[in-house]
Amino acid sequence: MTPWEAAAILVAGTAAGGINAVVGSGSLITFPTLVALGYPPVVANVSNNIGLVPGSITGTWGYRRELAGRSKLLLRLGSASLIGSVIGAILLLRLPDEAFKMIVPVLIVIALVLVVVQPKLNGWVAKRRKEPVSHGGALLWGLVFLAGVYGGYFGAAQGILLISLLGIFLVDEMQTVNGIKNGLSGIVNAAAAIIFILIADVDWWAVLLIGVGAMLGGYLGASVGRKLPPWALRTVIVCVGLTAIANLVFG
Repeated sequence: MTPWEAAAILVAGTAAGGINAVVGSGSLITFPTLVALGYPPVVANVSNNIGLVPGSITGTWGYRRELAGRSKLLLRLGSASLIGSVIGAILLLRLPDEAFKMIVPVLIVIALVLVVVQPKLNGWVAKRRKEPVSHGGALLWGLVFLAGVYGGYFGAAQGILLISLLGIFLVDEMQTVNGIKNGLSGIVNAAAAIIFILIADVDWWAVLLIGVGAMLGGYLGASVGRKLPPWALRTVIVCVGLTAIANLVFG
């Protein structure tokens, strides 16, 4: 690894940590970076997942005030994220590499569409939240489980999936919803990371650089990310996502 490559991964990890704390989809920064630097897609995905775990922790910690009194909800929905993540991670490791190369471009397209339409989704959520809603029950648990499977397998835009689901089903303020989203995303990433550490091929230098950057980015994202223009984040995410698709399809 050259110094330039190390710097690129560190910067990408910092950006991803900040974006994950505020919007989600940080993996659409780090994963394409690793692929562009020549990492095999599955190795890039596994190393990226492990490296982003510290950023999930600091991002959740940054929203600790909003999460006060929501521990029971986090535990209930966290069980769905945990189970789903384990299944997704096992699918990633059991399916052939060729399947990953075919599936991930589709997942990236879905993720990019979610990134682009997020403002309209948020507007729909805001209207929906004017009506009395329940805590979600079994339906929300099942949907969070599916988001966990997605997150364990690939993970990009799982934050957008979660914040949309939570915003629809819960009565909390949106900043609290964002904090819950960070916690659930952290559970998904951590559970998948444990499996990957035990049985997958990991590039630990990439993990270290992404991890250091993600910790810094997660803290800064939770602290000042609310002031950043969302359109700028979405533009960057879409650009790197399209780059990732090009690398996977034509590389």
